Amino acid sequence: MENIIMFSGNVKYPITLDPGVWIFDDRRVDLTTYFDAETEKKDELEEYTKSISKHWDREIMEGAVFPPTLKTEKKFEKEKVLTGTFGIPFKPFLKNAEPDSNASTLIIICDDKEVRLSLDQANELILGFSENGKPLLEDGPAYVYYGDGTNRDQPIKKVREFRVE
Repeated sequence: MENIIMFSGNVKYPITLDPGVWIFDDRRVDLTTYFDAETEKKDELEEYTKSISKHWDREIMEGAVFPPTLKTEKKFEKEKVLTGTFGIPFKPFLKNAEPDSNASTLIIICDDKEVRLSLDQANELILGFSENGKPLLEDGPAYVYYGDGTNRDQPIKKVREFRVE
C-alpha cells in the first residue's frame, strides 16, 4: 500500500492512484524534454481530425502499407520505456474525481509537509513516476511538478494523498 496515492476530499468519486501502472499509459510524457518543449494549447478534436485526415490521404495515395521500420520503432519504444524518465498529466485524474462545484483547493499531502494549490494550478500539474527507467521507490511513489517546470529541480516528493477542499 506504500505505492498507492489516495485522492479524496470534496469530490464526487474518491479514487486511488497506482503510479506503478502509469508506464503503460499512453498519456505519459518524457520529463527530460517536456519542460523544454514549447507548450501550446491544442484542441484535441482538431488534432485528431488532422491526424486521421493525413492518414486517410496517405492511404489513398500509397495504399494501406505498413512502413518497413515498424519492428525497429517498437524496439526503440520498448528501450525508451525501460530507460526513460516519465510523468503523467494530473488533469485527467482530477477530472475523473469530479470536484464539487464549491471546491477550490487541492492539498498535496506529503510525509513531511502539505502544499496548497488552486484547482486551476492543479490542472497543470505533472506527476513524475519513473526516473531512468526505475520507479521512484526511495522518495516516491510520485513527484509533483508544476506545469511550467519551475520546480523541476526540486519537485514535491513523498506524496501520500491528494485532497480537494
